[in-house]
Order: sequence, then structure tokens, then C-alpha cells
Amino acid sequence: MKSDAFRTAAENKEFAEVDRLFTEDCVFRSPVVFKPYEGRDALRMILTAVGQVFEDFRYLDQLESGDTAVMRFEANVDERDVEGVDILKFASDGQIRELTVMVRPMSGMHALAERMRQMLEAPAGSE
Repeated sequence: MKSDAFRTAAENKEFAEVDRLFTEDCVFRSPVVFKPYEGRDALRMILTAVGQVFEDFRYLDQLESGDTAVMRFEANVDERDVEGVDILKFASDGQIRELTVMVRPMSGMHALAERMRQMLEAPAGSE
């Protein structure tokens, strides 16, 4: 499946793979912010922070049809269990052009939002 490479990179926290896996003008849709993030640099920053915030991250299911893949995951954020889905949309060349993440329950999403805010606001190297 086209999504196998993303799954491997996400599970192994290989964020340098962003350049290979995603289109230059990729879009990331967050579960907690309305406005999407655009471009590989923004995506790399977000995924790096997520990799530090999620504990015990694991994919449970992976479905793919045409240019779309949906991958269900579980993780922990500050002792809260969260589950969610990554929705990948592929460009014609097989690179990912869009990543949308949805997370539940609301208490887990709030914990994720708070930890991400702390990570993204922290000066480089302080976390």
C-alpha cells in the first residue's frame, strides 16, 4: 500500500522522511486548529512535536482505496488514552499531499492541544 512508508516513518519517528513522503506544498489539518498548516517545514515541525507528545503510539488499522488511506491509532498523552485517525490523500506521483488528523475523546484532544502548545512555544532545545 502507498501508506506503508508513512506508517513505518510515523511508528519509528523518522521525521526526516517528510521530504521523501510529502509533496512540497502538502497540507496538514490539525484536530485542534482551524487553519491548516502548509508546506513540508511546517509539517516537519508538527510531526516532530507530536512524536514527543504521543507516548506508546501504535497503529491498529490501515485501510486504503484509490488516492486515500485511513490509519487508526492509539496513544497516550499525559496519562490520557487517545485514539484517532490519520487520513492521507495522495498526489498522482504517490507522495502525500494532505494529512488530516482526528482525535478522541475530547479530554484527550485537550491534553494533546495543551502539550502541543507547550512544545511549539518552547525555545529550541528546552523540551
